[in-house]
Amino acid sequence: MIQRIQTVYLFLTTLLSLLFLKGSILTFSDESDSLIKITFRGILRDSDGQGYQLIDKLLPLSVIIIIIPILCLAAIMFFKNRKIQKLLVLILIVIIGGLIVVSGFYSLTIITTYSSVVTPGIKMLIPVIMLILSFLAYRGITKDDNLIKSYDRLR
Repeated sequence: MIQRIQTVYLFLTTLLSLLFLKGSILTFSDESDSLIKITFRGILRDSDGQGYQLIDKLLPLSVIIIIIPILCLAAIMFFKNRKIQKLLVLILIVIIGGLIVVSGFYSLTIITTYSSVVTPGIKMLIPVIMLILSFLAYRGITKDDNLIKSYDRLR
C-alpha cells in the first residue's frame, strides 16, 4: 500500500487539503485597507481593527473542503480494488476542479462587491498542486492496473 507512488500522491493531497481547514484560503484588501478573508467558516472582514467579523457563510466551499481529505483517505484504503480506487480519484479530480471554480467565483464576487484586490499568497496555488497530485495518482493507478493485466496475459 505505502510502497505505491499513488499512495504518496494521495497522502500529499490529503495533507494539502487539511491546510484549508485552518487559516484563510484567499485574502483581499480594499481601498480602506481593511482585510477580507475567505476561510473554511466563510467570508470574514477586519474593519477598523475590531477583529474579524463573519460576513457570509460559504456552505458549498466548506462542504468541498471537508469532502476532499475524506475522499483521498478512502482512495488510499481501497488499494486492493483498483477499479474503485480509480473511480474515487476521478471523483476527487472533479471535486478539486470544483474547488477551484467555486473559490474563483467567490473571489470575483468579493472583488466586485467590495472593490478589493487579491493579496497574493501560497494558498492560492495549493488547489492547483492538489489537482496535479490527484492526476498523477490516477496515472499511477492506471499503470499498476495495466501492469497487473499484462502479468495476467502472460500466465
